Amino acid sequence: MRKLQFARKGAADPKALVIFLHGYGADGADLLGLADVLAPHLPEVAFIAPDAIEPCKGSFGRQWFPVPWLDGSPQAASDAGIEVAAKDLDRFIDARLAETGLGPEALVLVGFSQGAMMCLHVAPRRALPVAGVVAISGRLLFPERLAAEVLSKPPVLLVHGDEDPVVPFADMARSGDALIAAGFETFGHVMRGTAHGIAPDGLGVALQFIRERLKIGPVPPQG
Repeated sequence: MRKLQFARKGAADPKALVIFLHGYGADGADLLGLADVLAPHLPEVAFIAPDAIEPCKGSFGRQWFPVPWLDGSPQAASDAGIEVAAKDLDRFIDARLAETGLGPEALVLVGFSQGAMMCLHVAPRRALPVAGVVAISGRLLFPERLAAEVLSKPPVLLVHGDEDPVVPFADMARSGDALIAAGFETFGHVMRGTAHGIAPDGLGVALQFIRERLKIGPVPPQG
């Protein structure tokens, strides 16, 4: 059985979890730094960031699945890799919930790029809905399969830069259309003038979404 290595920040005895899923060519540390910004607003949340198991082919960092136009792999290998990585992530989510004693209603998945694709692929195929999914600069994989394979429908926030040269901005609308057609409560935020990254306004909208889904009110000012 393949096990994901991970790092963690935030509450030691959490009442909720945020799991970050990194993009192609990165690792968990790439997104775990966001916990430093979010934690003051989410004081009872633990932030967890796993590393994808596979190293990128001929490149730095790690990948959830091969990307043919980047590494020359056949499409069949990419499709198979998605399903294997989905099983890895499913087991990882189950393990983190079990060890904290929390239910899926206390979990938000936050993914960037390829990590966003994993969030959108795995969450709807879990038997019980997580509290929410934040998909930044990603896309819905196999949108034509969603309606037939969906088991649960967590709320989804799509965030995308309108100048993204890596994952086209048009994929945001395509993903949103498929999610809405399948009955998902779907929200969107466009990061104006943003390429393939996370702008402050996008992170702010994600924070508000997370707080609402986890039912966390504003943190009182100190002093």
